[in-house]
Amino acid sequence: MAASDSPQGVTKPVQCGARGTPNACRAGVQDGTEAPCARRDLTENPLTAVPSASFRGFTRLQSLTVPPALECPGGSDAWQDVTVDRSSRLCQGQRNPCNSSEQLAWPCPENSVCAPDGPGLVQCLCEGPFHGYRCLREDTFPLLLFGGILGSATVSLSLLLWGTQRRKAKSP
Repeated sequence: MAASDSPQGVTKPVQCGARGTPNACRAGVQDGTEAPCARRDLTENPLTAVPSASFRGFTRLQSLTVPPALECPGGSDAWQDVTVDRSSRLCQGQRNPCNSSEQLAWPCPENSVCAPDGPGLVQCLCEGPFHGYRCLREDTFPLLLFGGILGSATVSLSLLLWGTQRRKAKSP
């Protein structure tokens, strides 16, 4: 496995999905397997800290092993079970921060729903016909109006240029 496949550092081989691809850990990545990522081992990681944002999108990660000096990404509250021994810290069973009894630090705005986005990370997805910044715009993009204005401007500019260039072409 290449270092680019792992969150910033050296990793041991991991078991991800039936085909052994690390992309099985990332949500939305199709690799032909239904199995969640079984294990991610960062015990030989030379970094002194692993930023939580490195695990953004790893919604199917179920087991993570880090050196004992490092905390689990997202903190201990992001995991169901955290076990520390002399050689490693084992973080198991990602918790869904959207289903927690505690209040979210950044609640999602109206017209959106909370969705997990990795250990201790959330994202807010717009519902129904809402879209845009903070899900404040309703309905769909005005494609007909946009196309009409763009088409009219293009035809007008083309006719103007054709008319002005035609006179120059007729001149000797």
